[in-house]
Amino acid sequence: MTKLVCLDCGQINRVPDAQLGAGPKCGTCGAILLSGKAQEIDAGTLKKAIRVDDFPLVVDFWAPWCGPCRMMGPEFSKAAGMLKGQVRLVKLNTEAHQSAAASYRIRGIPTMISFRRGKEAGRQSGALRAQGIADFATGRG
Repeated sequence: MTKLVCLDCGQINRVPDAQLGAGPKCGTCGAILLSGKAQEIDAGTLKKAIRVDDFPLVVDFWAPWCGPCRMMGPEFSKAAGMLKGQVRLVKLNTEAHQSAAASYRIRGIPTMISFRRGKEAGRQSGALRAQGIADFATGRG
């Protein structure tokens, strides 16, 4: 059984491992839990997902005024599609959630942090292409 936080409504879902590849949906709101898309989330959902998720989670800390962040956005989305069913990729706007950025010690953007089982597993600053993001997310980079 794998625990996943719904990135839309914040509810915790328990998904049988055999059904992870079958497009599991949130039992509360019906949102797809492993969509293969990079999703914008808020600080509360991020904190809960880091604490609860059994699935690897990679967070792109970004801001709308940041040129390299805007350049990396489409690449991050491509990487999310490449990693569907392996890693969840999410985005947190550091301008809208400044206290969250401070609590994760974000000094420059874009910065990606990989979380596994509630702990930081890796950190990468600077814009990357989709393959570089995928390599980082899977621990190959």
